[in-house]
Amino acid sequence: MAVVGGGWVGLHAAFLAQRGGVRVAVFEAADVGSGTTGFSTAKLTTQHGLIYADLVDRHGAEAAAQYAEANTAGVELVVRLVGELGIDCDLTTASAYAYTLDPARRLDLEREVEAAQHLGLPATLEDSAGLPFDVEAAVCFAGQYHLDPVRYLDGLARALVGAGGAIYEHTRITGIEELRDQTVTLTTEHGSEHGTGHGTDHETGQGTVRANQVIVATLLPIGTLGGYFAKTRPVGAYGAAVRLRGPAPAPMTIQVDPSSWSTRPWPAAGPGGLLVIGNGHEVGSNPSGAAGGTNGGADSGDRQAQLDEWARSRFEVESVEHRWFAHDYATPDQIPYVGLSSAHRSVMVATGFRKWGLSNGAAAAIMLSDLLAGRDHGWAEPFDATRIGDAHAVSKLITDNMKVGKEFLTGRIGNDNPTCTHLGCPLHWNNADSSWDCNCHGSRFTADGAVLTGPAVKPLETPGQPYAKQAGGD
Repeated sequence: MAVVGGGWVGLHAAFLAQRGGVRVAVFEAADVGSGTTGFSTAKLTTQHGLIYADLVDRHGAEAAAQYAEANTAGVELVVRLVGELGIDCDLTTASAYAYTLDPARRLDLEREVEAAQHLGLPATLEDSAGLPFDVEAAVCFAGQYHLDPVRYLDGLARALVGAGGAIYEHTRITGIEELRDQTVTLTTEHGSEHGTGHGTDHETGQGTVRANQVIVATLLPIGTLGGYFAKTRPVGAYGAAVRLRGPAPAPMTIQVDPSSWSTRPWPAAGPGGLLVIGNGHEVGSNPSGAAGGTNGGADSGDRQAQLDEWARSRFEVESVEHRWFAHDYATPDQIPYVGLSSAHRSVMVATGFRKWGLSNGAAAAIMLSDLLAGRDHGWAEPFDATRIGDAHAVSKLITDNMKVGKEFLTGRIGNDNPTCTHLGCPLHWNNADSSWDCNCHGSRFTADGAVLTGPAVKPLETPGQPYAKQAGGD
């Protein structure tokens, strides 16, 4: 079996499959854990903002319970593997709070607590969130976790290779084709490559790999596989790792009001370490959502500055150590797509985690390993990767794709920017991250045209002057 993507989902799925007796090879375009996983706040929790009351309303109590059970199992799997494999990753127990400053939203939080409690989750309504400022109300989930995701995945990768699995880093997969005999051919970017970093040195062959089954665990399935580029939206957020003058608040928190400010302790930096996330928007769009031109991401630096300003206004910040931008994909009905890809018998996918990829991703790995083994799974139905969704989801898909169509047409008229190698949409310059970003489907490229994230798999083709200078970037 082949796994495309060496991030959170890919390595968990590969490890579970290898442990179940399947011979596994993982193919990663860069380094293990270097994508969105490496830029995650790494909250390992079933507390996903305000979601459970909405799931009950839209999908029914049974589907909501399956979502809750799956994510609980995902959390438990990671905690168990940390112990079993002896992974040193700063796994820390903490309460998780979703809070509001708006008195008009208190009823929303009360409904969320009631729904979560009925689903068996450890939810309580509180009047504080363990922060150095007042809140109107907070949903608290006790007994949750956070960790260092890169160190954790490094340990999981070593365990996978030690169990006989193979990892091929710096081996980008550019094509996936299911054949008539239901085997799958994977095309690699540069032909023969070898794994690095985790003890694997086997060659992949002459540009192709044949597998009986494939799990595509990239941020979004590459290319046009399954049409997931048209069934999700790319939503990003800005991050900063800061040091405070005093101890950081112990809980994990997220504000459910606009800007979605999120925090969690950063143990590696000492008692004053804190991660701050928020002020997000769709990839490749400016705050007003305008399309076309180089200004699609011209305000991204301002948004990062606003994040810094919010942190300094709420905490006694001594220094800002790191800054970044990362994104994930959201489905129209809030539940990820997990399982066999549309129109395939041997290709499985997992995508659309809505920035809650640690618990959802581990749960997806459990579901995929059961599917590989031919076992039925009680959580599978609401996560069905071939589903169309309810009327609300269909309406949102139509609206989203009309917006994409407008972006495509408007941006190509009188536009001098590079165009995405996925489906040809205009790119926008992200001056905070020095990248070219696609608002249509979330592909991102470095200033000189290399692929940062898909679904694009090919670099930008325009040669010559660096793209950053063409865009007026720094």
